[in-house]
Amino acid sequence: MDEARKVIQRLERIEALQSAQAPATRLLAEVRQLLREGEAWLAVEHDGARAEAVGAFASETAAEATAGAAAALKECRTTLARREEVVSQTTESAVL
Repeated sequence: MDEARKVIQRLERIEALQSAQAPATRLLAEVRQLLREGEAWLAVEHDGARAEAVGAFASETAAEATAGAAAALKECRTTLARREEVVSQTTESAVL
């Protein structure tokens, strides 16, 4: 939340500088800092979302995880079988 507060404070500072008709170089410096702080905020949010996803995965039961893996494996095998058919057809029809 500190990152969000920094962004809000920076926006308020920029607004105050605009009202005071501060030089463009000063405003530009504040906007650049705003971008850095915004990036930091997004990074923290992204890491938090990743941690939640890892926690959710860890809380799955072994049966749910196994079922999901089995379904993914079945889909991979189906896709691979289709690819082998296409490859063999292409090889057979190739002119040497």
